[in-house]
Amino acid sequence: MPINPDAVGSTSPAATSSWTSKDSLLYALGVGAGVDDLAFTTENSINITQRALPTMVVTIADASGVFSEIGSFNPAMLVHGEQRITLHRELPVAGSATTVGEITAIYDKGKGAVIEVTGRASDPETGAPLFDTVMTAFIRGEGGWGGDRGPSGPQNVAPNREPDHIVLLQTSPDQALLYRLSGDRNPLHSDPSFAAFAGFDRPILHGLCTYGFAGRALLGSLCDGDPARFTHMEGRFSSPVFPGEQLTVRIWNTGDGEAVYTTSGADGRVVIDSGLARYS
Repeated sequence: MPINPDAVGSTSPAATSSWTSKDSLLYALGVGAGVDDLAFTTENSINITQRALPTMVVTIADASGVFSEIGSFNPAMLVHGEQRITLHRELPVAGSATTVGEITAIYDKGKGAVIEVTGRASDPETGAPLFDTVMTAFIRGEGGWGGDRGPSGPQNVAPNREPDHIVLLQTSPDQALLYRLSGDRNPLHSDPSFAAFAGFDRPILHGLCTYGFAGRALLGSLCDGDPARFTHMEGRFSSPVFPGEQLTVRIWNTGDGEAVYTTSGADGRVVIDSGLARYS
């Protein structure tokens, strides 16, 4: 059957996942942290306490199981459109989370459908909220039923002035091979033959890896590297990135603990737009 717009409000069964100190270290390396970031890349450095990067929450709680509630579609037509995270407390370097996924919106874009999935993660012992994730997926060829088109136009537009921070970050040629060890084994990011089938001359970097690079820039520029101060991040994936590209993150402080940002590739094209961060 086609996309069912009445699936809004459907939820997945609660699922508990766990992560270790090693997972936190591996994720940090996967998004480019290194010898200058020992709090995130080592667990036994003298006078340094290990901490987890806030964006690692995207690898912990998988709410995608709720997609089974929206009807049938060709997975090859699905593109990750946007990602938002909200942390209710600092993410520990090891722990467990119980997550419930919910279809929170379905929009008819004519040539496709936009599905919004929200994952709400809580402490399995106390029930206290840990973090929320919101991802939107654009599914080509599944629109046209006459439903609500949803929000449109640019969101979180940068001020018409020079950014307050510009951060240059270099991805490595094997960045995707390292990042995939945090869970996303899609061969689009590792197999040249598979990437060619998808229309790319070589494997592309995971969008959420680029997201993690941007998160590191925001953490350092806005929170002085303190993940306890990092509370929210969102952005829209507007262009793929190839491993080995340099990324430029431009950040504009907008007041009251908020900032907008963009991320650009080596040739200046914007790869993440509509970026917003909140911090304390």
